Amino acid sequence: MAGIQDASEHVAAIAEKIRAGKTSLGIELGSTRIKAVLIDDRYTTIAAGDYGWENRLEDGLWTYPLEEVWEGVQHAYAALANDVETAYGEKLTRIGSLGFSAMMHGYLAFDKDGRLLVPFRTWRNTNTHEAHEKLSELFQYNIPERWSIAHLYQAIIDHEEHVPRIAYITTLAGYVHWKLTGRKVLGVGDASGMFPIDPVSKTFESDMLRQFAELPEVAEQAWSIEDILPTPLVAGQHAGELSEEGAALIDPSGSLMAGTLLAPPEGDAGTGMVATNSVRVRTGNVSAGTSIFATVVLEHKLAALHPEIDLVTTPAGDLAGMSHANNFTSDLNAWVRVFKDFAQAAGIQLDTGALYATLFKSALEGDADAGGLLNYCFYSGEFLAGLPEGRPVFARGPEGRMTLANFMRAQLFSAFSPVKIGMDVMVKDEGVQVDSLVGHGGIFTTPQVAQKILAAAFNAPIKVMSTAAEGGAWGMAVLADYLWHPETPLADYLDERVFADAQSTTEQPDPVDVAGFESFFTRFIAGLPIEKAAIEAIPLEED
Repeated sequence: MAGIQDASEHVAAIAEKIRAGKTSLGIELGSTRIKAVLIDDRYTTIAAGDYGWENRLEDGLWTYPLEEVWEGVQHAYAALANDVETAYGEKLTRIGSLGFSAMMHGYLAFDKDGRLLVPFRTWRNTNTHEAHEKLSELFQYNIPERWSIAHLYQAIIDHEEHVPRIAYITTLAGYVHWKLTGRKVLGVGDASGMFPIDPVSKTFESDMLRQFAELPEVAEQAWSIEDILPTPLVAGQHAGELSEEGAALIDPSGSLMAGTLLAPPEGDAGTGMVATNSVRVRTGNVSAGTSIFATVVLEHKLAALHPEIDLVTTPAGDLAGMSHANNFTSDLNAWVRVFKDFAQAAGIQLDTGALYATLFKSALEGDADAGGLLNYCFYSGEFLAGLPEGRPVFARGPEGRMTLANFMRAQLFSAFSPVKIGMDVMVKDEGVQVDSLVGHGGIFTTPQVAQKILAAAFNAPIKVMSTAAEGGAWGMAVLADYLWHPETPLADYLDERVFADAQSTTEQPDPVDVAGFESFFTRFIAGLPIEKAAIEAIPLEED
């Protein structure tokens, strides 16, 4: 009876927090899922909802329709609100604070009337190589192909007809926030994936804005670059309030009230840093999903220009180095679906979690170097590997040891190989010091496996926290709560309040696994001509 009473008291306590608005909501628009997470004032998840979606290739460019943005947000929120009502008997009408995050970079351009000028161009597009090269040379600062300024400049030099009509460009998170509040602002971390940020002023680099504006093809435009970019804000700054129209966009049922305070909209890199308590100098995290990035908060600027390294910021505006690979789980998930089809054909019913766990755990039984097998996980182009497009490829020599364990080990090794290219530049070439690396994302849900593989890839201890599977939506909810604690530096707030009692596990690198991964990685780099031949031989789109 005591247990039942305790549970009842817990439910009643949470219900009171919901009524009082002592909650924070984070919604993140990821590459394959839109997730909503509601937390209480102790940073515990009390409700969640999600919506699955996929990018599509249209006219050679990766995109998502904006109609599906709102469909997904509404679906995820409705599932969360239903979760609240089912678990706590409360209709969700009030939220204490709210924040949106999304995949970074890309290009959303609007005219003076707020009309979208061209379909949303996501981070996944690599048609901006010329802009990347010219701007990186101009600024002496790496401007990756994914960045919004690269997309804008490529559109200019390609003489796209929409360019003269641009009145505003932003990211996906910035777009959603704008429609909910009317404010054209952006969290400094997300802004750092649009245009370089000055870590002292916490705003766009003024000298680089001037250099860009003075380019002849830019100078002839009717707009100025300063006017069409959002205003960067650091974590803890109020970024507006939820309008009546915004509340209706999230919750068409009309139950959600307007007036909720909004945090600056952030990118998935920033929410990943928060979710892994990696905003302090010399800490880092590896965020793994459809894409993967390894980020380390830097003590100082890098000594040289490295095209493999993105320079972004934490949500507090501190400089961080990032190795970002466009490809991670898409190929892996496709192979898992093949095994699921086989299991069903054999009359074996396995839920998705059990299927992934079975396959992943088998990888630990494989040969250290994956038995000579080779895999390329490139669904799309990959700058780090010098690939303008992607073609998933599995290859092996006749003497390769083809077992399930080696096959799955090759899949996981392959998934982590592209991001290792940039990480090696930071650590080996620039001597960046890393005190801790934290992994987060769904792949770390299966205990030990991905953690052990990543420790081998980076030859460093990898920590996974109990919040690892929550990911960016939870991190965004924490940033929304931080609106109430801006007097405390973000790193201290996370240490002293959010993660004070957090549980974690750490996997040390196994020397045998490290040597095995290095052997695989050497083979992976040497075999890249296979991938380049596949790009030539296999059409990007079926007729």
